[in-house]
Parts: sequence; structure tokens; C-alpha cells
Amino acid sequence: MLIEMKVDRITIDPLFNTPIVILRDISNKHSLPIWVGTFEAQAIIFGINKKGLPRPLPYDIMKDLMEKVELTLEKVIVSDLQDNTFYAVIELNRNGNKIQIDSRPSDAIALAVRMGCPIMVSDKVIKKAKTIDISNENTENKQMEIEKSIHDKEELKDWLKKLKPEDFGEYEM
Repeated sequence: MLIEMKVDRITIDPLFNTPIVILRDISNKHSLPIWVGTFEAQAIIFGINKKGLPRPLPYDIMKDLMEKVELTLEKVIVSDLQDNTFYAVIELNRNGNKIQIDSRPSDAIALAVRMGCPIMVSDKVIKKAKTIDISNENTENKQMEIEKSIHDKEELKDWLKKLKPEDFGEYEM
């Protein structure tokens, strides 16, 4: 069974200083943390905020390409969790033909937020990930979580704005 989720927030893992996308189901009962790379977190934030850059990101190019060749993004599915690695599928439709493409969840989510399609998660992934059941939390705890989420988003935005090319080091190609 598939459960629809939305990007609730993006936060930073304090131990490893890496971004985490927090998905939350529509009924507000479960959260699913997915660790992603900095570039992917930034791409998801730009997609959510509908802010363009001077030059398109790969996800923007994919969106434009799919629209030009009349492919419809039906949904993205976080389909499995094996050895602490999440797996996803991008489900497309072209003239009634369903096409599934293997994807990293971060890339699938970055594309989904741009195209406004559902993000689905397999219930077996939710069980494997031992998601958090928040249905019985009181209002005060929820308010604290919302305030922390807002703070985390602003912290990530500030951190991303301060990044400089030299922060990444030099890599041979």
C-alpha cells in the first residue's frame, strides 16, 4: 500500500551536518526522515519555493523536457529501504503507457515539488524506517516542532547562502 506524503521540512543532522528531508503523511501521523546531499536539499528548497535560478538546474531541465515530449509525471514513490539506503521510482505516463524509472529519493522529490505531483511512500518503507507516530502529541509539542522547523529552514537558507566555491575543495575529473 502507498501512503501520500509531503515535504514537511528540511533540517540539518547535527552529528554529520548533512541535510535531512522530513516527509510527513497527509493524516499527520507519520514522519519519514531521508538524508540527502546539500545540492539536492537546495534543489528541493528551490522547487518548493518556486524560485528560479539564473540558469536551470537538472530538475528544471527534466521538467521542461518532459513537458515538451508530452510525458506526465504521475507520482514519485519511495519504494524500498535496504541497508539504510532509500530507493525511489519516478512514475511517468505517455499516451496512456506507464513508465517507471529508478531514482534516488532526493532526485525524485526535487522533481515532484517542481511538477506538483504526489510523493508516495510504500507502507513497508514506513515500517522499516520506524517512523514517528505523532497522533497523540499535545498541541504544545506540535507548536515547538513547528517553531524548530521554521528555525531549521532559516538556518539552512543562511548556511546555503554563505557557501563559497572554495568550501567544496578541489576534485580531479
